[in-house]
Amino acid sequence: MSRIGNKEIIIPAGVDIKVVDSLVTVKGPKGTLSQLIDDERITVDISGNVLKVMRSEEIGLVKAKHGLYRALIFNMVEGVTVGYVVSLLVKGVGFKSAVAGSKLTLNIGFSHAVIVEAPKGVSIEIPAVNEIAISGIDKAQVTQFAASIRALKKPEPYHGYGIHYKGEKIERKEGKAAGKK
Repeated sequence: MSRIGNKEIIIPAGVDIKVVDSLVTVKGPKGTLSQLIDDERITVDISGNVLKVMRSEEIGLVKAKHGLYRALIFNMVEGVTVGYVVSLLVKGVGFKSAVAGSKLTLNIGFSHAVIVEAPKGVSIEIPAVNEIAISGIDKAQVTQFAASIRALKKPEPYHGYGIHYKGEKIERKEGKAAGKK
């Protein structure tokens, strides 16, 4: 029994969901997203404002896909209504970030500035001096882009310098203890 797959998705007002063959299209106030269901044993049923994802077999792989597709459809509904925002913090002496259009310029301790271009559908903002806010309607795209920015300069364990998620706990090390006996 898939606990995630058996949950119903309540379709909010202003969201239109269409299922044609095995393509689920979700249209909302913020945009449109589509997901192809590549397993004919997984079906989507819409009745009123409730969407239910169902499976026809009790095989492990089908159960896994059942929960996966339900989660993907839920993320699409959430994305077209509210959207997703991932905040990153830039910490370090002289570290700074700037945005111009869809290009993010990072000065993060290298001999050169690192310029990263946001993919289509993702926007970048700098709400504070040391904060980067990445937003969009596609959860996978937003979080993947945030992870690629974080990978440019992972936080180091002694001072915590680097790029990390807002609210992320950095495991800190003590450093050398000089003159201890």
